[in-house]
Amino acid sequence: MIEMAPARRSRDTVDGSVLDCTVLLVDDDDVAIEGVLRSFRKHEVPCRTMTAGDGGEALEILRGKHPTKQLDTSVIVLLDLNMPGMDGFQFLDALRADPKLRRTVVFVLSTSAREQDRCRAYDGHVAGYMVKSSVGPQFARLAEFIGKYAVTQKLP
Repeated sequence: MIEMAPARRSRDTVDGSVLDCTVLLVDDDDVAIEGVLRSFRKHEVPCRTMTAGDGGEALEILRGKHPTKQLDTSVIVLLDLNMPGMDGFQFLDALRADPKLRRTVVFVLSTSAREQDRCRAYDGHVAGYMVKSSVGPQFARLAEFIGKYAVTQKLP
């Protein structure tokens, strides 16, 4: 599993302050992870990045209980649905049930284009649902979208 892209601070500003956020990529597919991270670097997404191999590890990170990965910024979660261990739907259920984490911004990034998966994800209050094959060559549209989203939103 790919651990983490180098942390870096953005030079973009919002209302005069330095943008400071982390994208937590929750996925078990090393090829997809590397593609997303490479695209984020290429398109200069103004966020730090961190990875988790399943929902359980992501919850440990978000709760500050992971032995090596710690967040000190606002977070945007990019969530795969189909993973071993705790899958994306189980993660969403646990996240939304946790009073400290329920407002976490989550975008689904999945290979599944199934209507029932999309509806179930939106029932879990995701901010968006993206199919990996539809976010552009080498995740270019994803990188552009997340970069713009992070700069224009005030994250919890």
